[in-house]
Amino acid sequence: MAARETQGAAAGGEEDCEGNHSEAGGVSYEDSKDCILEPLSLPESPGGTTALEGSPSVPCIFCEEHFPMDEQDKLLKHMIIEHKLVIADVKLVADFQRYILYWRKRFTEQPITDFCSVIRINSTAPLEEQDNYFLLCDVLPEDRLLREELQKQRLKEILEQQQQERNDNNFHGICMFCNEEFLGNRSVLLNHMAREHAFNIGLPDNIVNCNEFLCTLQKKLDNLQCLYCEKTFRDKNTLKDHMRKKQHRRINPKNREYDQFYVINYLELGKSWEEVQLEDDRELLDHQEDDWSDWEERPDSAVCLFCEKQAETIEKLCVHMEDAHEFDLLKIKSELGLNFYQQVKLVNFIRRQIHQCRCYGCHVKFKSKAELRTHMEEAKHTSLLPERKTWDQPEYYFPTYENDTLLCTLSDSESDLTAQEQNGNITIISEDTSKLHALKQSSILNQLLLQEGLKN
Repeated sequence: MAARETQGAAAGGEEDCEGNHSEAGGVSYEDSKDCILEPLSLPESPGGTTALEGSPSVPCIFCEEHFPMDEQDKLLKHMIIEHKLVIADVKLVADFQRYILYWRKRFTEQPITDFCSVIRINSTAPLEEQDNYFLLCDVLPEDRLLREELQKQRLKEILEQQQQERNDNNFHGICMFCNEEFLGNRSVLLNHMAREHAFNIGLPDNIVNCNEFLCTLQKKLDNLQCLYCEKTFRDKNTLKDHMRKKQHRRINPKNREYDQFYVINYLELGKSWEEVQLEDDRELLDHQEDDWSDWEERPDSAVCLFCEKQAETIEKLCVHMEDAHEFDLLKIKSELGLNFYQQVKLVNFIRRQIHQCRCYGCHVKFKSKAELRTHMEEAKHTSLLPERKTWDQPEYYFPTYENDTLLCTLSDSESDLTAQEQNGNITIISEDTSKLHALKQSSILNQLLLQEGLKN
């Protein structure tokens, strides 16, 4: 299938804020293309995935471009920009390479519109400025079946690998803490580290690809990096003292790099060990009495649009943004007569501009959020919103950050109705009740009752 040319940028994975400054202090709005390839989160979680050397390459679905497996995001970005294809929930695909190869073959057999939903961008703009993107997701039965089959195949391979490791008595390993050598089964080394060094990474029977797991941990220690907080230290003795005193002889549970070494992460499609464990906990709770007397709800905090400040209520957050950044969200809502959905689009628009380190007032891009914030506050650009048609677009229905609590606190109250009344969109005629007695005498109900009485 021929490659489709790019006519605009798409929303998809994360791109950093680096760029070359122009004379005005940043990169011009027209010269940059920012793409977001995956959902973002507030705040960003620590840790990350380490690229493996010698990773096999994966071809583009449409053209002959190839990308290493450890550069999966680059391939996704390429397909969005060059071919306008968006793949939903990529992280839930068990075997990315097989998935791509399957659809590469299918797209040569039938048109892309037979498989993908069409998303029109800038639908309210002139026809020549509109653009179509294609969404491939598991709503399509064929895609759902493919993902399930890949998951089953991956689980089968993992269980076979795990069984082989459990029965292998030719294992050879060295303790990461005392350099003692162990021969035989892998459980001997793992039990030694748990018993002698209080370093427990789980039951041996729950672990797969044990050699790779131990090599990953050893490499971090060789780089003088704490396994739990992942801070780097100047020498090995300092690192050992830190891990001992802080009780950091354990791995970071938030680092998704380790998920691949635990069998539980392969059991159900799209579910991590934490989600499976939560389901088990719910089943236990179902057999307990529903006693909520000691329940204390923990409020979710909303994050400021311009900095990392958090507040438990939108009122407190609005006060902070007005005092610290001279941005009055409630005033803007009232003056522009914004309903709930328009507020959502405005917040998502501002979030995206700030994430991309771009001032929405003058369209200048900066190297960091700190520089952008300084510029916007000095130039009074925080309250300088662009025209409504810039941000009031369907693409901003989708959150920039998937856990943006501020969107849940936006009001959809009587104030929205009041704003629309002021704009003349709703006409309300009040009932005159000053002559209530006269109304009762002339009521149509009296006539109906009188007619019914005459019939009887």
